[in-house]
Amino acid sequence: MEPAMSKVVSNSDTKNKRLEFPTESLPAFPIAEGQNSMEFVAFDRVQKPWNFKVSVRNEGRYLKPWLSGEWTDYVHYKGLRKGDKVIITTDDEENGNKRYHIRAERKHLGFWYCIDQQWL
Repeated sequence: MEPAMSKVVSNSDTKNKRLEFPTESLPAFPIAEGQNSMEFVAFDRVQKPWNFKVSVRNEGRYLKPWLSGEWTDYVHYKGLRKGDKVIITTDDEENGNKRYHIRAERKHLGFWYCIDQQWL
């Protein structure tokens, strides 16, 4: 699996309907020329599919990417809070398409642990 994006979640990421993430992660999300967004499905550790959308600004000096779609549902389902980490990785499928995976982690006693629904 290739790392696509990793971010420690801020308070606004859990309250707003989107997760803002580093511009350096944009190459993992191929937005067609002339467009400002792309949609994809990411599977969590229990293979539940999540429908997300990556968008960038049309104007301004910086692209400022963000993740939306089912982000709010994901936050509530996983019980995310400020300080948790969200990681998206990709696999290349045989047909050349990318398969996305998402996981959430929480730091406890200095170690990051995966958050799965059954642990909440």
